[in-house]
Amino acid sequence: MTTREGAGADPFVRHRNLLFTVAYELLGSAADAEDVLQESWLRWADVDRAEVRDPRAYLVRIVTRQSLNHLRTLSRRREEYVGEWLPEPLLTSRDVADDVELAESLSIATLTVLETLGPAERAVFVLREVFDLDYDEIADAVGKTQAAVRQIAHRAKEHVAARRPRVQVGATEQERVVKRLMVAFNTGDVQGLMDVLAPDVVAIGDGGGKARGAARRPIRGARKIVAFLIGATEKWGLHPVAAMTWINGAPALRVEVDGELAGTVSVVVGDGLVTRIYSVANPDKLARLDAEAPLAR
Repeated sequence: MTTREGAGADPFVRHRNLLFTVAYELLGSAADAEDVLQESWLRWADVDRAEVRDPRAYLVRIVTRQSLNHLRTLSRRREEYVGEWLPEPLLTSRDVADDVELAESLSIATLTVLETLGPAERAVFVLREVFDLDYDEIADAVGKTQAAVRQIAHRAKEHVAARRPRVQVGATEQERVVKRLMVAFNTGDVQGLMDVLAPDVVAIGDGGGKARGAARRPIRGARKIVAFLIGATEKWGLHPVAAMTWINGAPALRVEVDGELAGTVSVVVGDGLVTRIYSVANPDKLARLDAEAPLAR
């Protein structure tokens, strides 16, 4: 999870994993986060290092500002997106789950809620709640007064708390439920699927208009979800196979069709049942799932 270059390495290299995590939390896209890091590196290369007292804070400020610029562009792009938009999933190690706060902030559920915040609100929330920056540092990064940042932080925290799934379970319990879901899915056990899904479960799919059998609108209710799944596989002649993996710090499913990656399935678990499903099948968002993401806090 951490960069292993020695203390003599350039501060950008030393803190790169942290900077990537900041950008990803702000953008919900690894590809865009990498673009931000490239732009930030170019700006850092022109900085007089002798004038920088705290390289880590300075670099976080650069990355935050570049991310805010990207967020304004992305908001226009997402208005034209086909179907539901979900964050780009990241392959993570089990170790990420040990940092509960980081894992919670990285969850697809939380990142989806962060999409409902404005750019400044999202930046303030992430920098304060995830990375525990002081208000003066955040104010410097987002170009606002400390008083304004405190108000934004309070408002954003309430907004996220009201919309984020309330039921929290440990990684072990979630892994157990995801395994049940995987077995029922792979064996075609309709009753097994019904038994692991909450009656009022909601499924949100992101195919970007490019994936066969992907729903373009949320599906509500276990019966409707199972019926859609059966109908889609029969219509398109698909034979999907699911395997356990770790996505964004939580147990999840990697789905393959004919040996090729077709999507990921992340879930929210409550009372031993799946209460929400996030499936990403847009091929543009699946390119980075063969290597663990470099994350740090």
